[in-house]
Amino acid sequence: MRKDKILTIDDDPDILDVLKLTLAEHYDVFQAADGRQGLNLTQQKNPDLIICDYVMPGMNGQEFCKTLKKDILLRQIPVIMLTGKGELKDMVGGIEAGADDYLVKPFEPDELLARIRMILRRTIRSLDANPLTHLPGNTSIVEELKRRIDGSEPFAVGYADLDQFKMYNDKYGFEKGDEIIRMTARILIDAARKKGGPNAFVGHIGGDDFVVLTEDSLMDAVCQSIIEEFDKIAPQFYNEEDRKKGYITGKNRQGNEIKIGLLSISIGIVSSAAQKITHVAEVSEIGAELKKYAKGIEKSVYVRDQRCSGRQG
Repeated sequence: MRKDKILTIDDDPDILDVLKLTLAEHYDVFQAADGRQGLNLTQQKNPDLIICDYVMPGMNGQEFCKTLKKDILLRQIPVIMLTGKGELKDMVGGIEAGADDYLVKPFEPDELLARIRMILRRTIRSLDANPLTHLPGNTSIVEELKRRIDGSEPFAVGYADLDQFKMYNDKYGFEKGDEIIRMTARILIDAARKKGGPNAFVGHIGGDDFVVLTEDSLMDAVCQSIIEEFDKIAPQFYNEEDRKKGYITGKNRQGNEIKIGLLSISIGIVSSAAQKITHVAEVSEIGAELKKYAKGIEKSVYVRDQRCSGRQG
């Protein structure tokens, strides 16, 4: 069973040791000695929760939290701020910077564990987050779409899902299927962060369906990055025999045995630069149609609403 990931940030190695001893039995723990190192690890590991000291050299806890909450791909991660005993101004500063809770040092391990459990439950509910990937879910996706539609800048929405995923699940099991979903989420987040600009957004509709939103001019580069990385990593989730063959066998709805190619990803792009969009329903309808068209190409591909393929060969 997957453990939630927790990042702890503190310049005091003794505090880091205490945190690791307290958390390691229940969570996957990653540690950083300062705020900047903490930001780098957050981008790499995408933790479910962060515990951060308020007073640190370089980038302190308040600065770390403010920077984190400005990042559209990271701001949903809850933060517990550690403060010194009686330092009321630190508590207030941490909360104002966006921290979700605070704890005074020295702390009781049981209290820390209880607060972590409470915050993780609350975060999933309040963010409408997908429990598997912790990405924003349908409510957050709709709100983000409305915000883009009401804005003045051209935007694009990429509707992505996996081809042959059901057959993969049937052969390899739901646990391996969940690994594929989490891997896809990481690929989309990395591509959005590297190619999509500071306002890129990634959401998880459910199952193997995702959305990526960014500026129209950046969407092609995002999709190319997603496809290249997915095609490089996906074969690693097959056994050697299936990987060499390049297909698996399964049964269609009529019960007949068929050969199914390896997993690929299809993305349909809806662009406000190509046509005026006034309602979320328009985006969903066009995106579903484009995604269906892309899936018929039988390889990893993205298509825009002009019906132009973004990847050849």
